[in-house]
Amino acid sequence: MARALGLAGMAVGAALTAPGTAAAVEEVKVGVIAHNICISTCDIAGKEDGPIVDVQVNFHSPGVLRVIGAPKPFVALSPNLSGDPSFASAGLEWRWEFAEGWALIPGLGLAVHDGETDNKFPNGTPQSTQFDRDNVLYGSRTLFRTALGVERELGERWRIEAMVLHYSHGQILGSGRNQGVDQAGVRIGYRFGT
Repeated sequence: MARALGLAGMAVGAALTAPGTAAAVEEVKVGVIAHNICISTCDIAGKEDGPIVDVQVNFHSPGVLRVIGAPKPFVALSPNLSGDPSFASAGLEWRWEFAEGWALIPGLGLAVHDGETDNKFPNGTPQSTQFDRDNVLYGSRTLFRTALGVERELGERWRIEAMVLHYSHGQILGSGRNQGVDQAGVRIGYRFGT
């Protein structure tokens, strides 16, 4: 996964420095996220650890997305500093202002990870029991990434956001094991231009 994250980082860097792309970037968010907390997946909380550093780049919404509320396309890299699973994702993020300086930030995307998909040891063996106790079994290399944040503006350019994330294949991108994982954290965002 380190190689995949490195390649994804180079691709994001190349995309951001390509002619005309800089104008397409609307916002960069950086934050720290707690991995595998107890929200909807309490039976597996504690199997893996964090923290995760989350770096997300949001792009201006193209006109074609107005029909679904003009969400911002994003790419994100989320390396886990403890050595547990890291994630790379892309998707759409909406921003709905509900009060002066406050906004609700829902998001939906796809992610890839370097965690375990299934138990690699035969059931009933001591290795199987230990492996299952130590690892979240995601069931698929590709997962859905759903997110919900509450954002507060800190002046014209800066924002702070508290967020929760859920990764799961939802029995759509995979079958069988679907332990999924919940995360929560805080990010600081900087918005470019107007």
